[in-house]
Amino acid sequence: MGSRSRESIYGASVRAAAETAAEARKKADRLACEAWTMRMLGFQGPAQPSPTLGDALNAGYGYLEVRCLGCDTNQTVALDIVRRPKSTPVHELERYMRCKDCSQVRGYAYKRSALVALRPTKISASDPPSTWWPGER
Repeated sequence: MGSRSRESIYGASVRAAAETAAEARKKADRLACEAWTMRMLGFQGPAQPSPTLGDALNAGYGYLEVRCLGCDTNQTVALDIVRRPKSTPVHELERYMRCKDCSQVRGYAYKRSALVALRPTKISASDPPSTWWPGER
């Protein structure tokens, strides 16, 4: 009998298959996040169903853009520091969001917000907040 191990016989094909599967998962997660973002920007919802935190992070979307309904400002939340399981859908984070500025003015936690979109980067001067598409002024 030969002395070749299974690793030398099947190792390369197994690694190639695993790499292909990982790329396919990443592409599927990216497409799901893009579809959810387009639905949120185009129709302003519904937020359900939404991708999970793990899917968004795997696809490269590290931030969630949230709009405060009190002061009408947009802010980003880093998804990698959210203290929830990675299997949590993104839409479930909406009830935990609160605006720091509105909470200080009112004296209590102001939790009226709307999810806007998933983003790969934070809001900055070179990457401004997302805009609602149909008829936004």
